[in-house]
Amino acid sequence: MCRNITILRGLEPPATAEEVEAAAAQFVRKVTGVAADAAPASREPCEAASAEIAAIVTRLLDELPARRQPPATVPPLRRPEVQARLAARDGAPRTA
Repeated sequence: MCRNITILRGLEPPATAEEVEAAAAQFVRKVTGVAADAAPASREPCEAASAEIAAIVTRLLDELPARRQPPATVPPLRRPEVQARLAARDGAPRTA
């Protein structure tokens, strides 16, 4: 469905809450077509759905057996160029 959502299972170190939340939000944006900067009437239900999905994904990742090999791609929040862009936007250094 959305090839931009990366595999979080089997990461070393394990996926962080921030990575799970980002994937959940991206999934909700994709299926609803509602942008992060949408009006509150649209944004609030999407944020609630993202939180529920993040909780479900966290439980799922905890319950699945270990992967035999790590994912082939690095999640966006672990990529240096994304870290630099987020740090510039937030005005503070970020680490994965």
